[in-house]
Amino acid sequence: MKKKTLAVAALMLSLQAYAADDAAWMRYCTISPDGTQISFSYKGDIYTVPTNGGRASQITTNPAHDTRPMWSPDGQKIAFASDRLGGMDIYIVDKEGGVPTRLTTHSGNETPLAFKDNEHILFQANILPSVDDMQFPSSQFPQVYEVSTSGGRPVMFSSMPMEDISLSADGKTLLYHDKKGYEDPWRKHHVSSITRDIWMCTLDGERTYKRLSSFSGEDRNPVWASADTYYYLSEEKGTFNVFKANINNGQSTQVTKHEKHPVRFLSRANNGTLCYGYDGGIYTLKEGGQPQKVAIKVVTDKIDRDIIRQIKSSGATEIALSAEGKEVAFILRGDVYVTSTEYKSTKQITNTPQQERNVDFAPDGRSLVYASERNGLWQLYQSKIANKDEKLFTYATNIQEEKLTNSQVTSFQPQYSPDGKEVAFLEDRSTIRVINLATKQVRTVMDGKYEYSYSDGDQWYQWSPDSRWILTNYIGTGGWNNKDVALVNASGNGEIHNLTQSGYNDTGAKWVLDGKAMIWESDRAGYRSHGSWGAHGDIYIMFFDLEAYERFLMTKEELALVEEEEKKDDKKEDTDKKGKKDNAKKADDTKKDEVKPLTFDLENCRDRVVRLTKHSSSLGDAVLTKKGDKLYYQASFEKGSDLWCQDLKENTTKLVLKDIGRAMMLSDKKGEHFYLCTRGGIKQVSVKDGKTKPVAFEALFDYQPAKEREYIFDHAWQQVKDKFYKEDIHGIDWEGYRDAYRRFLPSINNNYDFQELMSEMLGELNGSHTGARYYADGPTLTTANLGVFYDDTYHGTGLKIKEIMAKSPFANKKCDVTTGCIIERIDGQTIEAGMDYFPLLEGKAGKKVLLSIYNPANGKRFDVSIKAIGGGEQNTLLYKRWVDRNRKMVDELSGGRIAYVHVKGMDSPSFRTVYSELLSDKNRNREAVIVDTRHNGGGWLHDDLATLLSGKEYQRFVPQGQYIGSDPFNKWLKPSCVLVCEDNYSNAHGFPWVYKELGIGKLIGAPVPGTMTAVWWETQIDPSIVFGIPQVGCVDMRGQYAENNQLHPDIEVYNKPEHSLKGIDTQLEVAVKEMLKAADEVKK
Repeated sequence: MKKKTLAVAALMLSLQAYAADDAAWMRYCTISPDGTQISFSYKGDIYTVPTNGGRASQITTNPAHDTRPMWSPDGQKIAFASDRLGGMDIYIVDKEGGVPTRLTTHSGNETPLAFKDNEHILFQANILPSVDDMQFPSSQFPQVYEVSTSGGRPVMFSSMPMEDISLSADGKTLLYHDKKGYEDPWRKHHVSSITRDIWMCTLDGERTYKRLSSFSGEDRNPVWASADTYYYLSEEKGTFNVFKANINNGQSTQVTKHEKHPVRFLSRANNGTLCYGYDGGIYTLKEGGQPQKVAIKVVTDKIDRDIIRQIKSSGATEIALSAEGKEVAFILRGDVYVTSTEYKSTKQITNTPQQERNVDFAPDGRSLVYASERNGLWQLYQSKIANKDEKLFTYATNIQEEKLTNSQVTSFQPQYSPDGKEVAFLEDRSTIRVINLATKQVRTVMDGKYEYSYSDGDQWYQWSPDSRWILTNYIGTGGWNNKDVALVNASGNGEIHNLTQSGYNDTGAKWVLDGKAMIWESDRAGYRSHGSWGAHGDIYIMFFDLEAYERFLMTKEELALVEEEEKKDDKKEDTDKKGKKDNAKKADDTKKDEVKPLTFDLENCRDRVVRLTKHSSSLGDAVLTKKGDKLYYQASFEKGSDLWCQDLKENTTKLVLKDIGRAMMLSDKKGEHFYLCTRGGIKQVSVKDGKTKPVAFEALFDYQPAKEREYIFDHAWQQVKDKFYKEDIHGIDWEGYRDAYRRFLPSINNNYDFQELMSEMLGELNGSHTGARYYADGPTLTTANLGVFYDDTYHGTGLKIKEIMAKSPFANKKCDVTTGCIIERIDGQTIEAGMDYFPLLEGKAGKKVLLSIYNPANGKRFDVSIKAIGGGEQNTLLYKRWVDRNRKMVDELSGGRIAYVHVKGMDSPSFRTVYSELLSDKNRNREAVIVDTRHNGGGWLHDDLATLLSGKEYQRFVPQGQYIGSDPFNKWLKPSCVLVCEDNYSNAHGFPWVYKELGIGKLIGAPVPGTMTAVWWETQIDPSIVFGIPQVGCVDMRGQYAENNQLHPDIEVYNKPEHSLKGIDTQLEVAVKEMLKAADEVKK
């Protein structure tokens, strides 16, 4: 009886442990070939579980992130990806667990796709395309490689990307879904040319390719069902479900009918059992049956900690300075702190997993105001030193917090008035409001219709010294792209004065010289950018007082004489005051401290403007000294942002500090120092001599990973609700999706899974420019490159060079290395046949490497030293090579009659390249031009490019019968066409649309997805997490949004896979034919 009791007790304990973790958010499930086991990833580890359910076995236990498990054909091994050494590499482990073996060593990210057989794995990696491939070289198009299960050198399987590969039983054919370009992989419900299609590739003999799917939305993840049928996932009937299709006749039937959430990760066992993921769980399905959810219990120790106590000496992101300059308040990972400017002592003011920001010091230094997003809504809070005997926050023992606002609208960016009686803030991101601290009454100072907030924190305003006025950015009506500076009456009477009235961009106004003037930034005199980035600006000063203006214009000598007379007057006034009664003195001192109301002479204020900076640049913040004789400013002329000082009396410019970064600069009350927060630290700069010193701090931070992820999730959801470009959020149940995805947060303990959860939720928006990104630390040492293509057919010792890229390390150095040479050793280490040589190049980018070369053509062996290059440099070489090949092809096909230019990005550098090439002596006399925008990721250049290509000749310059030029001289005057494809994104959709809308010429290529919407990519309090909000929609004159409105070319043509891999560009060939026709028409 006793034994039975003990047995029951043991059973109960076992059941408690068994049910300890009711797992959810299980990803990348795959069923074993024999149909008895399912592997999956959960919380960064690999597990297996019986197909019928039960307790899961943990296969990997490494602290790194293990994901994407895949069974070997015999079911004895599992391959997976892991970031154990920084980047994602391929590992293999026994199905029962054990120590995994690393198979790949390149520093890029590799993910397994399929077992080719029991001894070889196919994986995806972005290393180097084949030498003949005409596909655009980009990380968006990784190659497929084959590696042995015992390791060794990977061999290219396909230069063209193939995802979710499924090999036929005989190994002669495979199914895959394609990747045509960029779009978030977790986006749902879209119907456009970028969506994935199912393809079949034959492997015996010369490869052939056949597109199997015809639905214009998403078709993914094919798996063989029989020799002539396959299963796949499709959104054809709404959300992703399992479908079955016949290869021969293309007919398909829907197999599963799940609703709301997508089916993911389809796999099939040899016995016909299907396995897939749905709504965080794992399901199986047998032919003709119903889906069965696999009951899984994961019993494991909890390795993620609820709280991690840290002491931070860096990581500050913004600061506020007390009036006396004795303390600095700062934000660190969303919490408020105060530190002494002289000592490391630091006081934590808030300790929440939510985010605080926009901290400001009260004039008396005894209060702080800040915004906090608690309960899903930004509101204002104030913390005060409660003990009257305590003067500084750093050493205060009793700090009390109160909530200042209780609205249902976002309220942040608070700022104390200089008299300390009121706080101004932004409501709904652009309306300026003021709260009286005594009465708690709130009034509107400027309606939000006069501004627009693109990204949180992009608004600027500042109280006047007398607490009666506010300077602010101002767009008026329709002035988003050329802001002004406005003077606003803080009483709320609606009085607004546009001070700058400029068609240029005028922003960031600050009061100076006791309110008698303002400084601000304007791009009216600087380098003009093409596109939305790159305009150079200057700091200007505008005077509201004629006397102050005249004083400012004085020479150093004139000012010295005036100041000498003022000193004499001050001494005389001090002498007259002597002998007066104490109470009279006190009254006089009180009067002296009072700030007189400002008066403004606005009628001619724009005539009293002086440019302060001598050299236009990309500017950061600026501070004018109290006396008005020196301007400190941040400027970027080359690489990085430096601190400069302009002596306005000596008319000299001095570099104060190199590479200081960009941040707001705050001056103390006396104007002796200013402070700035840069690269996570705080710096003090002396106005007298420009010397800098760090303001050290030691901040106690309670890192709560799970709660922080909860906050980021809620914050992202709310941001979309507040800022999505359409108020109805495409008519979806956004609140319902929040609840549906939020319940998985307890099952997530890492940012890889968290990023996917966020992207799955954001993917429901069916919008471009969204989804979450996780930027992991990556490998410490990256794999260097030599700038050459290798001969994959060579299997001997060393690496045989098939082509040397132009401007590569070999091309830039005089040496005897040519095509056909063999690199036998790297830094003295022999490259054996089949050996993985990537470790020999690890960490050597930018460094010299010694290569031992053998030239089979002449039998010579020699050494050569070259500087290896990084992945970014090699990508640049590959891009230039692609453009050069296209240009050469156009020259050959047109006999030199047609010009070719490629627009790499919708930005200023790309425009200047196109302008330079297009109007060069070589090209301006050609008869037509092909403007290639394929694979352009966007920016803001549509109007500039359209204007450039829309020139109409109206006169010529002819001195004494010699033609020397035409008007307009800065536009293309001849026929043109624009090449487009599925991978045109954002403004690369906008420009072709404008080009077609204005009737400039023909569009040729593949349809372009509707993605012309402006985005804000917001970095979170965990800076490794970023997500996007498509928030400014573009509407044509017919009232139609560009978003999700696909653009169809005039001539629709596609590049077939087999053609691209052989160096054939059909789209370009068609464009040449069309331009030759157009050129011939002009001649008639």
